[in-house]
Amino acid sequence: MNRLSPWAILGYAVLGVFAFISLLPLWMALKTALTHPQEIFQTSTALLPPDAILGNFSRVMGLPTDVVLTSVNASPINFLVALRNSVIYTVLVVGGQLFFSALAGYAFARMKFPGSSVLFYAFVAATMIPAMVLFIPNFILVKELGWINTFQGMVAPSILMSPFAIFFLRQFFISSPKELEEAAKLDGCSAFQIFWKIALPLQKGPIATLAILLTINAWNEFFWPFLTGRDESVRVMAVALSDFLSQTGQGTPDWTGLMAAVSLSIIPVLFVLAFFGRRIVESLQTTGMK
Repeated sequence: MNRLSPWAILGYAVLGVFAFISLLPLWMALKTALTHPQEIFQTSTALLPPDAILGNFSRVMGLPTDVVLTSVNASPINFLVALRNSVIYTVLVVGGQLFFSALAGYAFARMKFPGSSVLFYAFVAATMIPAMVLFIPNFILVKELGWINTFQGMVAPSILMSPFAIFFLRQFFISSPKELEEAAKLDGCSAFQIFWKIALPLQKGPIATLAILLTINAWNEFFWPFLTGRDESVRVMAVALSDFLSQTGQGTPDWTGLMAAVSLSIIPVLFVLAFFGRRIVESLQTTGMK
């Protein structure tokens, strides 16, 4: 085995420091969730909980537990309902944006029609519009449609496509070989069949990358679900955590319970990152072999 050079060792050391800094907030959240509420301030500077407990996780989920708070009046989060709502919201938004943005990106890359360049640059220019500007007209429209506290109202402004996703996928569709699509066209495939069976499978890596970015953004989305989905039947995890924190009013927040809920809410995102990250690596390896 070749010995590592001093520069390689230094590089790994720097990467290790950055990894430690990046993961430290997650570890402190988990450490707080494993700490008894009465010991949180006494052990705030410790990296390990003195006596790890799981009662905080049971408490925020409404399960029986021996960890009882007397100074904080906070009701438990209906965690399973909030998790279900977050999954539904994320799947609808990410699935819709991936499908419709891929269609639009492929159309801009391969289909030339009058005004296509102007329309594409208009989509690119839309990335510079602050999202806050669109909240009021979107809210008025959703309210007039009677979609407040419904999933269709929560996903309506973002389910179709996003300018960034269209621009991102268009660049990869342009770089894909035209010969395969032309051969499929000679075999009698329609434009949608060429897109679905030829062009789209070639872009597994970019689509997986975009899926990760869109999933993280949709899972952490707060302001729009907060405006249109306050009812518990459609309340997503980010809004549920905010409501859980606001129950304490001017008193001491239930930090252990909040960190337990936050730690549980991170688990689905980690699974998504692990799954799609593996797909990205497999796609890059397959491309390299070819």
